[in-house]
Amino acid sequence: MSTDYQTARQALGARLRELRVEAGLEGKDVAAKLGWQPSKVSRLQNGKQTATREDLTGWAQAIGRPDVEAELHGLLAGLEMKQRHRSWRRQLAGGHRGRQEIAVRQTEATKNIRGLEVSRIPGLFQTPEYARVIFDINAEFRGIPPTTEAAVEARMRRQEALYDPEKTFRFLVCEAALYHRSCPADVMAEQLDRLYNLVGQRRIELGILPFGAQLRRTAPHAFWIYDRRLVIVETISEELWLTGDEDIRLYERAWDWLAESAEYGTPARRLIGRARASLDLA
Repeated sequence: MSTDYQTARQALGARLRELRVEAGLEGKDVAAKLGWQPSKVSRLQNGKQTATREDLTGWAQAIGRPDVEAELHGLLAGLEMKQRHRSWRRQLAGGHRGRQEIAVRQTEATKNIRGLEVSRIPGLFQTPEYARVIFDINAEFRGIPPTTEAAVEARMRRQEALYDPEKTFRFLVCEAALYHRSCPADVMAEQLDRLYNLVGQRRIELGILPFGAQLRRTAPHAFWIYDRRLVIVETISEELWLTGDEDIRLYERAWDWLAESAEYGTPARRLIGRARASLDLA
């Protein structure tokens, strides 16, 4: 749990305690009014448990202060926002390995992954050499410990899920990702060869969004959809973990609209092959 999130939860708990004291009530009095165990009141006040909107509505009613309900709901909304925003600085403080282990677990727990990548090859499809370059560059950019080999090992272990007969993978890759190159030409060539061979494989649907395609919706940034329970969006400074039904439906619609303009099968291979041929391997 992030420090920011816990601090915000403790602040909410302190406000609940303050309101209870102002009302002249003991914790056991609030618990009795709401039909709770006294331990729940203690956990909420000490920031050991996250309150729900219903908990906060009940608290406001129990202390005779319905006027503070909106304030408490606002504090909870701020708390939830901190839970959604996951700073890269904190996530990667010890290097990339920890975040890659989270990715392994998320993939293991998911049956259908949909994703959009705008400027790089999806991690699930990366070769070890391509991944190694990506991790090295990111470690230098962020000034974090270069735990590259452990991160590459975790990423390759994650790719074992591609062979799980109970899972499906549906990815859209912008054609620009076939040309944006932060690695040597021979590494990129090997990576494009792997991508070429993935087209048409069972349980993997790989679509390429061509440069000249007409789009109902542009592709502003990468995102991954895990079943219908989680969307992860990466920015330069943080990740967004979105779990709300409305957010998930919005990203599903974006994915569906983009998928309409993608090339699959032989045309997708042709686009990958053209990018491969453009590399100067002399």
